[in-house]
Amino acid sequence: MAGTASPRTLVVDANIIINLLHVGRLALLTALPGYECVVPEEVVVEITNPAQRQELDLAISNGFLRVETITDFEDLVEYAELRRTLGRGEAACLVLARRHGWLVASDEKGRFQREASTRLGLGRTVNTAGIFVAAIRAGLISIEDADQAKSILEQHRFLLPFESFSDILGES
Repeated sequence: MAGTASPRTLVVDANIIINLLHVGRLALLTALPGYECVVPEEVVVEITNPAQRQELDLAISNGFLRVETITDFEDLVEYAELRRTLGRGEAACLVLARRHGWLVASDEKGRFQREASTRLGLGRTVNTAGIFVAAIRAGLISIEDADQAKSILEQHRFLLPFESFSDILGES
């Protein structure tokens, strides 16, 4: 992305934040070149672990992440509709992404991905692995460090369907 281009906005779900907090890499969200990351207030509320919440609050207060609120009446109606089948954070991410033309960072599958495809179009979501791949490509983290993070995430029951990030990047 050219230096003069405006950043693409990524609205981040709780599962991504928690995964990055587990591995001490929340800062990757703010370091990804060409992206600005925002967090819906509904996602902030979902972070209930005190240590994780403290780290998230610090990132917000330092201006690294911006909290977004749903205020438009039509968006509130859409949010209420989505809440029938999705969690509050996932619903808020989809509403904000649709309203503003943003991308969504979430590891949710199934119903969430179907709603994201319908409401946002294909290719408008990124997951934890995608964030690590983008960070590797940007030179923010090595493949070895990403693989170490993958190992830690597995200890937290978050499994990625590949052996190493080198498999995704086509490197040996």
